[in-house]
Amino acid sequence: MRCKFCNTKIKEPCFDLGSTAVSNDLIIQEKLNHSEKIYPLVFYVCPKCFLAQTEQYQKGYEIFSDDYVYFSSCSSYWLEHSKRYVENVIDKLGLDDQSFVLEIASNDGYLLTNFVEKNIRCLGIEPTRSTALEAMKKGIPTIVDFFNLELADILIKDGHKADLIIANNVLAHVPNINDFIASFKKVLKRNGTITIEAPHLLNLIEENQFDTIYHEHFFYFSVFNLINIFKEHDLSIYDIEELKTHGGSIRLYVTHTNSSIDANSDKRSVHEVLNRELNCGIDSLEYYNNLKTNAFKTKIIALQYLLEKKSNGKKIIAFGAAAKGNTFLNYCGIKKDIIDVVVDETPYKIGRYMPQSKIPIVPFEEIKKLRPDIIVLLPWNHKDEIVEKLVFTREWGCEIVVFIPKLKVLQ
Repeated sequence: MRCKFCNTKIKEPCFDLGSTAVSNDLIIQEKLNHSEKIYPLVFYVCPKCFLAQTEQYQKGYEIFSDDYVYFSSCSSYWLEHSKRYVENVIDKLGLDDQSFVLEIASNDGYLLTNFVEKNIRCLGIEPTRSTALEAMKKGIPTIVDFFNLELADILIKDGHKADLIIANNVLAHVPNINDFIASFKKVLKRNGTITIEAPHLLNLIEENQFDTIYHEHFFYFSVFNLINIFKEHDLSIYDIEELKTHGGSIRLYVTHTNSSIDANSDKRSVHEVLNRELNCGIDSLEYYNNLKTNAFKTKIIALQYLLEKKSNGKKIIAFGAAAKGNTFLNYCGIKKDIIDVVVDETPYKIGRYMPQSKIPIVPFEEIKKLRPDIIVLLPWNHKDEIVEKLVFTREWGCEIVVFIPKLKVLQ
């Protein structure tokens, strides 16, 4: 394959996770016995620009279809995270009722609601109709479409140049990264800012977060490669904040190269993170070999633990029908003969089945009826929030465990 950014030929994969179904392709009852579409899931790193990536097997409209099942507002953590972000960015950038905010991949409007409450004009761009309709019900102006150069031209024609563009956890989902970033540049005002949140590649490698690799994620970013990607489009990262989301993310503040914001920034935070990456070896292909080795160790440990518990008659369930959970289950070969059900709080997911493993998804209330001996937390990045919700399981001595970055019994 060729690098999606610089077009360099990539000869060897870093980590082959096998062939799997698309992680958010939950199965409805009527299609439970139908064959699933299976695609190779292989992690590559470009030898020239060191952009980590996977191959594209589906078009965007196939992955982010009208019945997309991820609704951000279902997580109280994300609601609080977005509220804090909005309060801080309004203060940092001096936004007011004359400002205009554009969010790419606005989901169900969970973030833009905070701008509406403060009388700041905003617009969401969201390709999945199911989530966009929820945003519209909340009074969030939303365009149901993919963000690209064509849509950018329409926005400019309609007078929608932005003081702030928000792109949280979306950059990895766009296969044509050059078109996407060129679209940012078009609709950003001269002294405007783009804020981007993305899981940090450094944490993926250092913390064994292999389950964040799935077909929806075409890219895995470091500051090292993002600096070069934005530079190619005359954009510049002028500040970075490190976040705890997704097991360790970065929030980038990006503006036009040579804008007044760019000229007046010392970029200290950018240099600090970049130097840490370089010290770890982010610009060396050998560095990425650790991921395959550590993931395989986790697979063996998880199977040994679960099979031993199962052979002793323990009832095992999982919590959270998350995309990362499907990567973990399918890489490890865990099916419904080991994990009975997956509990989830998203109404849209209940009654469906996990792709490939075909483990049924049931509502949260089922936990008290099932009284499991062990609960495996699949969205380990929300472990604190989830363990708090599951405190009632202590009454029958239930264990709560995670396997990433390593096996840990939380309760």
